[in-house]
Amino acid sequence: MRLRVEHITHYRYDSPVRYALQQVKLTPKERPGQQLIHDWTIEIEGGAQQLHYTDHHGNGVDLIAVNGGTSELVIRCTGEVELITWDGVIGPHRGAMPLWTFLRPTPLTRAGRGVRSLTAELGRDFANDIERAHALSALILDKLPYRIGVTDAETTVEQALAGEGGVCQDHAHIFIAAMRHLGHPARYVSGYLMMNDRTRQDATHGWAEAHFEHIGWIGFDISNGHSPDRRYIRVATGLDYRDAAPVRGMRYGAAQENLVVQLQVQQ
Repeated sequence: MRLRVEHITHYRYDSPVRYALQQVKLTPKERPGQQLIHDWTIEIEGGAQQLHYTDHHGNGVDLIAVNGGTSELVIRCTGEVELITWDGVIGPHRGAMPLWTFLRPTPLTRAGRGVRSLTAELGRDFANDIERAHALSALILDKLPYRIGVTDAETTVEQALAGEGGVCQDHAHIFIAAMRHLGHPARYVSGYLMMNDRTRQDATHGWAEAHFEHIGWIGFDISNGHSPDRRYIRVATGLDYRDAAPVRGMRYGAAQENLVVQLQVQQ
């Protein structure tokens, strides 16, 4: 299956910006099952690419400097990705980061009383660890319904569990924290998902991967209740959302920003 992506990130500032730098992770990973990337381009208006490199997680990173005095920045990503049939199994661990690194908690994924209670509720009656992980995924969605606007990018797993709902980032973070608590390396994945009921979207997607002995990494989309399939494009991975965020940045000056995202993913 070949998916076409058009992703526009549009920043508007209420006054000219003196200086700003954006870190962009928007180039899909090449891997078994996702190897052929056709004409993937990143175009910039209101700034310029300063550097491209591969980080310690194997993510392609572009650093974009915003032109001094500008009031708008547009980052436009377009391209096609060829996806081969797969069932969410990524396979053996690769890359520069040792596997034990993915057992390490981060400020967003630190397990506390809520996560410990969640894993205790699972019990032990499972044929194997993968079955338990799927049960955990279903339990998280039951405990924390998908709800927009009640959490943000800085919400921790314990704050999310104490709330009234969450989004894909929260679901993935809770799953990651719980799997690490159970002794399994786990990581965050950001990327694209082709929806069955729409072409236009207002955000990228996020899910989790956990590592199992003799099999390797397996993906879990907690928000949608299944493992990723050919509708999913893996873009970046990390210990949590901060590591894999599509766009992160900093700026000098008092300007306030308004962010609009336009995204289309279609076959």
